[in-house]
Amino acid sequence: MHRIFLPLLAFGLSSVPVFAQSLVQEKLDMERAGFEKDTVMQDITYRDAARLDAYERIRAEAVKQAKSGGAASDVAILEEIEKRDQRSFDGFDLAGEWECRTIKAGGLVPLVVYDWFRCKVGDDGASWVLEKLTGSQRTRGRFYTDTDNRLIYLGSYYVSTDRPPSYGSGRESDQVAYVFRGRDDGWRMEFPAPERESVLDILEFRQAR
Repeated sequence: MHRIFLPLLAFGLSSVPVFAQSLVQEKLDMERAGFEKDTVMQDITYRDAARLDAYERIRAEAVKQAKSGGAASDVAILEEIEKRDQRSFDGFDLAGEWECRTIKAGGLVPLVVYDWFRCKVGDDGASWVLEKLTGSQRTRGRFYTDTDNRLIYLGSYYVSTDRPPSYGSGRESDQVAYVFRGRDDGWRMEFPAPERESVLDILEFRQAR
């Protein structure tokens, strides 16, 4: 598969002083305070905090490119996802076996919807941990609470023949996503400005069949 690297500069994320606001500013403030409590801000890199800060802008550009050049059937899938409500994660258990598929919007190709693969979410006592089990491109990482209806995912990209690196190993593997619950039996992750191929990646989950 071809790889294309989309620099964050394209989204105005070229240096920390430019985007020192929102999550980036919160991380700065908490570092100065000495991280008095357990938080995603202890683990997230400044680069990934910047990606989340620019999420709305990046997503809008990805959807624009996808709808202007994607196949009608794929655009219909994207539009159906957009219409879903953001439901609360309160009382919802991510743990278990899931089917998952990747949707790549914008970038190298306007819109690509891949087939369903297998994913698993476990609980290691500290948080939910995701692992994509099949397909050549994998991800492994953990979830953090952001709001009642949104989580943050920090993970690592790797290919099926390699061992998954730990989060924070570098831009080649680090991944960040917002996580939304849009249905009773499903949820999704949205990765702004991923390192390869697209402007936005969506990893959609449904109950294993």
